[in-house]
Amino acid sequence: MYPDIKRIRNNRVMVRMDDYEHAIVVSIANYQGESVATIVRQIVMKEAMAVLAEYNNDSLTRSAA
Repeated sequence: MYPDIKRIRNNRVMVRMDDYEHAIVVSIANYQGESVATIVRQIVMKEAMAVLAEYNNDSLTRSAA
């Protein structure tokens, strides 16, 4: 049924937010027409990719020096 069963989203992560943070995420989710979980996952993955890109840039800069 699934080409790669490791792509099934079975892993849960709990994130605690205050009322203001939650309101921001809910507002984005409502604007996008997505669920809050989907928006949070997209934000986390975007930030994770940025961190990895920065790490790769830093390691390339150090190895060139």
